[in-house]
Amino acid sequence: MTIIQLEYLLAVANCGSFSAAAEHCFVTQPSLSMQVKALEEELGVVLLDRSKKPVIPTEAGEVVLAHARETLKAYDGIKESVAELKGETAGKLRLGVIPTIAPYLLHKFLPTFVHDYPKVELEISEMVTADIVDALRRDRLDAALVAGGTCGEGINEQELFSDRFYAYVSPNNPLFERSNIRIEDIDLKDLVILSPGNCMRDQVIELCQAKRSMPSHYSFESGSLDTLMRIVDCTSCLTIIPEMAIEYIPAEHRAQLKTLAKGATSRKIAVAVRRTYVKNSIIKALTSTILGCMSH
Repeated sequence: MTIIQLEYLLAVANCGSFSAAAEHCFVTQPSLSMQVKALEEELGVVLLDRSKKPVIPTEAGEVVLAHARETLKAYDGIKESVAELKGETAGKLRLGVIPTIAPYLLHKFLPTFVHDYPKVELEISEMVTADIVDALRRDRLDAALVAGGTCGEGINEQELFSDRFYAYVSPNNPLFERSNIRIEDIDLKDLVILSPGNCMRDQVIELCQAKRSMPSHYSFESGSLDTLMRIVDCTSCLTIIPEMAIEYIPAEHRAQLKTLAKGATSRKIAVAVRRTYVKNSIIKALTSTILGCMSH
């Protein structure tokens, strides 16, 4: 039994197929299959039900996988501990970022992080929250930048900073003349929001449901905040945007930005990490770099 065999077994269980697992592990499928088969022969049991799609662990496979996860965690812990003793921050970090954070934050801290931690191999994926949570639980991501409180059980969240919500209002909307807008004064028929899968959509709906129920349909939905703002510019609608997007609004459109009246009108930006991830020095480096760049 080898570490490689356990890694390949876990990859198949996480990915649901031998081909996807081989791609994930950067090996050929025959090579991966051979290693998993050798492990099964050594243990004398079938670990994976290959007749199912996706491939699922057998009862014996579940038992072995539980031990494999602990073994691989301890194995990674050895390398991490030695690296920390040597004063190194090194290894791979697979980072997910939600679409309402990625365009406004990544470019601020990435150059500093890459410069300060050259031994960290960074892989970044822009994904909606549900896909991030699934990827964290399946060991396809190590950490993610998310809106706090959205990941659920089994994932640790470390809050970084608050990000206020603002209204972005068309000059043709009746609320344009106001500098501060109450949620209850927003005509929900005029509100354009993010498409399903974006956690900020859920936060906006929750915010607006404080006084009334949302209508059964919306005039426009998009996966991009920038697209929503462009729609507002050419209609009589309004949308809700996070504070981190404000600096990218052209000067000629800044008058369309309105503060929201008191209430739960902000989100927390957090680093989410799966609980089995052991490279704490990399997470510390990531969080300190982000906080340092945001304070400038």
